[in-house]
Amino acid sequence: MIHIGKQIRQKMEERQKTVVWLAKHLSCSRTNIYKIFEKHSVDTDILARISAILEFDFFSLYSEDMKGNKKD
Repeated sequence: MIHIGKQIRQKMEERQKTVVWLAKHLSCSRTNIYKIFEKHSVDTDILARISAILEFDFFSLYSEDMKGNKKD
């Protein structure tokens, strides 16, 4: 199973964006962003917003993970 918080942090760093930048675009505090990074799962509405902000489909990670599990 994927750890979505780690994936979000990784993509944010790849895009060379800061926690402050992401917090501003999500209209939340930096503390909330750090809490998201620690989560194994995130509410779909928030994940959709983060996907749009970072221009990456985080839902595709779940699809890939499910396909990988079917092969086992």
